[in-house]
Amino acid sequence: MFDGNWRSAVNRGLDPIGAVLCRIGVNANAVTAFGIVMAAVAAVVIGRGELILGLVFLILTGLADALDGPIAKASGTSSVRGAFFDSVSDRACDALLIAGFAWYLGSTEPGHIFMLPLALMAVTSLVSYQRAKAESLGLDAKGGLMERAERFFVLGAGLAFSFVMIPILWAMLVLTAATALYRFAKVWRQTNSLHSV
Repeated sequence: MFDGNWRSAVNRGLDPIGAVLCRIGVNANAVTAFGIVMAAVAAVVIGRGELILGLVFLILTGLADALDGPIAKASGTSSVRGAFFDSVSDRACDALLIAGFAWYLGSTEPGHIFMLPLALMAVTSLVSYQRAKAESLGLDAKGGLMERAERFFVLGAGLAFSFVMIPILWAMLVLTAATALYRFAKVWRQTNSLHSV
């Protein structure tokens, strides 16, 4: 949803910031690596129950993810290698952050509710895989209610309002599953049109 409605506007706002950071010598790959480190720190502090501090590191992870592209663009260093690193970084950050939630719930809640974030990680991976595989085939699998930007906002809400963290994660799981189904159907329709040509 974010990609379809607000990505261009956000990029226009971030491009000048990327240009400033480029001028002072900030490297896009270093920012991507910084994001992974912030996600790892966030996972640890969330797992330890320091949720507001975890929210701070979640925001830093998101900022790094938002700024590495504009910095690469401003410096003229956009490349296949950088795009690959950024994509792998996104998946690593997702896994780390959701593992932090699983650790926290496993430490504070009875039963098997810690499996909820793990189920969310599985469906999130499916959503990301669908887009990557579709693009490798020359198809479009963007869109859905729960893309990466939305997941960051929802995880942040779970940290800020921890008393409703579990319902928020359930809602996120349902919406992420709906996104996976939407993307599957979208690609399926595109392949139908290819077969009919």
